[in-house]
Amino acid sequence: MNHPDFAALLPLTIVSATAVFLMIAIAIRRNHKAALTIALIGLAAALGSLALAASVLPRQVTSFFILDSYSFFYMAILLGAAVFVLLFAYDYLNCREEQPEELYLLVLLATAGAMVLVASRNFASFFLGLELLSVALYAVIAYVRTESISIEAGIKYLVLAASSSAVLLFGLALIYSESGSMELSQFTTAMTRTAGHANSFPVLAGVMLVLTGVGFKLAVVPFHLWTPDVYEGAPLPVTAFIATVSKGGMFALLLRWFHVSRGEIAGAPGLVLSILAIASMLTGNLLALRQTNVKRILAYSSIAHMGYLLVALLAGGTFGAPAATYYLTAYIVTILGAFSVMTVLSGSRWEAASLESYRGLFWQKPLLAAAFTTMLLSLAGIPLTAGFLGKFYVLTAGAAASRWVLLFTLIVSSTIGLFYYLRIVVVMYAQPTDPGTKRDAPALPISLPATMALAALTGLVFLLGIYPALFWDTIVAVTRNLG
Repeated sequence: MNHPDFAALLPLTIVSATAVFLMIAIAIRRNHKAALTIALIGLAAALGSLALAASVLPRQVTSFFILDSYSFFYMAILLGAAVFVLLFAYDYLNCREEQPEELYLLVLLATAGAMVLVASRNFASFFLGLELLSVALYAVIAYVRTESISIEAGIKYLVLAASSSAVLLFGLALIYSESGSMELSQFTTAMTRTAGHANSFPVLAGVMLVLTGVGFKLAVVPFHLWTPDVYEGAPLPVTAFIATVSKGGMFALLLRWFHVSRGEIAGAPGLVLSILAIASMLTGNLLALRQTNVKRILAYSSIAHMGYLLVALLAGGTFGAPAATYYLTAYIVTILGAFSVMTVLSGSRWEAASLESYRGLFWQKPLLAAAFTTMLLSLAGIPLTAGFLGKFYVLTAGAAASRWVLLFTLIVSSTIGLFYYLRIVVVMYAQPTDPGTKRDAPALPISLPATMALAALTGLVFLLGIYPALFWDTIVAVTRNLG
């Protein structure tokens, strides 16, 4: 490695060094505000270093990492999402009895794991990033030890994630045994093999097993069963982290190595991904209809949204990758905003998770109700929001590739999804059943940083939905050389 290599790795180095420094600081003296400050400074420095390191891009660092504008773009999204999660986690943890400092350490480690995934070009770095992300998530999901539901969610995720990692590792071993190579570019080759040039059975079986492991992380059907329980049991900031940074890092890797810029995904992999997309879109939206817990509603909703992203992945071509990236960006901003409102509304001993917690919210806290309404309408794909344009780009990419069955399923499932999103909106604007009953307020007032963060997320939802050109041009540029 030489000086440009170290410069290109600067964002990863800063996040890792911040985690080590924070661990030492916690060991010396516990201080909640100091721990948050250290974590935020580290994340901000990593974000700033992206601009400095961009001067040496594109760059392949050893056989493990490929650092280019695509990986840096996703790193910026993941780092930004982690910043928002920590800002809202401060108020959430401040009014609870748990020692809060370790959560910031674990979030930094998980973010570093997601960044490794984004830049991976080798089986070893891929698995290292995945495990660094997963092991940190085991702890943060069960972080509130006084809540049995949180412990239960952590155990469920531990067992299922460990099993999926074993399946994925076996798939990687099959591919390596057949090809003798550990390059992730083998996935791209496997995706484009036609029936006349079929992959050997070990390679094809390996790809299917890898898709199983990736499907678990993305929570697509039929690997979705952990999602509602973990979303419900995990602390709200952790749920937001799983929905954004964890899934964003994995999908960025999937998009780079499974995207096909010319032609379409052929053979068994294409058929399997199509089935996963259709099943995820329909199952996610249909199961969400019966839920009365908002965290579970958003959990099933996330399954459907991953199905929408698979449509753009399957569309391929020059438009598929930009459409998928724009949709994922819009989804991350929107779901962060939704969970942020829920976190702000939560009390010192309870979370604002049940549907009844939002009854009459508009008449008590109109600004928070307006922000939550914005996020729900964006998730539903209503015009003037980020979700609408994201879904429009996915539909356009699918139409260009003549993926009519997938598009028909997307339209039908999105129509079904309107019901449960609008159901929450109706509850918020309904008259309170008992006007004299006051909502349990948080133990501490909402901090100014959290208020500003929520305002920024709301503004981004409208900006992405009204003026997409700035983001779209950047996304097209960074995804131009994929596939």
